[in-house]
Amino acid sequence: MALDRQVCFALYSASRAFTGLYRPLLEELGLTYPQYLVMLVLWERESVTVKELGAALRLDSGTLSPLLKRLEARGLIVRQRSVMDERSVAVALTVDGSELRVQARCIPDQMVSATGMQVGELVQLRSTLERLTAALDSAAQQQAESKQEDRR
Repeated sequence: MALDRQVCFALYSASRAFTGLYRPLLEELGLTYPQYLVMLVLWERESVTVKELGAALRLDSGTLSPLLKRLEARGLIVRQRSVMDERSVAVALTVDGSELRVQARCIPDQMVSATGMQVGELVQLRSTLERLTAALDSAAQQQAESKQEDRR
């Protein structure tokens, strides 16, 4: 039960260290870390639905909506409701949003350098974390299903 032996605490600490290092780099761009994640998805795909964005970032619409409103107010994205399905909202980059990518290009290299790790080590770490996330998602799904069965 020692704190320093908990994987969850090591992940939490690493996450806080990463976001702390991102903060000054992103302040120069006028972005928060969650806004940066939204922009990364859009720089990769240019246009996505809010639902797709939420799935990619593992965020619910209640968390995502304020982020999108702020990015839209800054003129970095536009949101448009689908004519075919009013429930679907597309999110796309504006010219300013696309141009911000140029300023952000150096950030990944700076973060890799800050880790003191080789790129191959970081690729392996990411792969391990993705497997961990998938296993935890599966366990959470099984737990939810078990609770539903218990209620019946």
